[in-house]
Amino acid sequence: MKVATQSGHALPDAGVGGARAARELGLTRSEFARAVQLGIVRAAPPAPGGAARYPRAELDRIRSADGFPGALRERVETVTGAEAACGVLGISPGRFTRLARCGHITPVGYRINRYRVVVWLYLAAELREFAAREAGMLRGSAPPADRELMAAKADLRPRKWRGRHVGLLLRRTADPWERAAVLASVLPADELREAVPDPAERIVLTALAPPPPYGHPQIPAAAAVALRLLRAEPPDEVHWYRTSLDFALTGARGQSKSTGERGPT
Repeated sequence: MKVATQSGHALPDAGVGGARAARELGLTRSEFARAVQLGIVRAAPPAPGGAARYPRAELDRIRSADGFPGALRERVETVTGAEAACGVLGISPGRFTRLARCGHITPVGYRINRYRVVVWLYLAAELREFAAREAGMLRGSAPPADRELMAAKADLRPRKWRGRHVGLLLRRTADPWERAAVLASVLPADELREAVPDPAERIVLTALAPPPPYGHPQIPAAAAVALRLLRAEPPDEVHWYRTSLDFALTGARGQSKSTGERGPT
């Protein structure tokens, strides 16, 4: 989108900052952050070292959608913890916890409470969709697969959240090195060193690593708990991210050889 000046010359749409964009869309800070995370609101290509900007054309597109602003707020509404989530579904907290731990419902975010316990956030719209789609799972006994997972004290919530988080980050960029950095950021440090033995490449990946998600705690003790959520843990999950990183790096290295625009030479 171009903005006309008094002289008649067209200038690129510089956009607005996140705080103003949130106000113009009728969203709170956390709601706006969720909308950006989910790809509902798209930022302009970032300037080096600059904060995210949101083009006027993007804000106009969102405001012109049917049902604005209520429909937008419904899409980003979250509930915190099992008690609130089971209230949306109309089931007991125990049943909800089993559904979430067994991977049927994927968190969209997390908080670390004052007791350093992870409290998961869920999209209210997704809970309502789940209730309509899987009504049979809201009553009756647990299926055998779930009983096995619960007997093994499995908890798939961190893994399911990581998969969602990585997927959303990958959707926001087509740059090969940035995509590789997203995948690298999920690997434990020792796995990353093995997967990327070149120190120069690791420096690039670290520089391009995505910031922690909105709501990541700043207090060191709580941040240490949250940091574990950002790293793949089960061996098969680690293997999947390593394989994906290998593939992404092949493309990123090819780009560097052909253009020299980014990455080690």
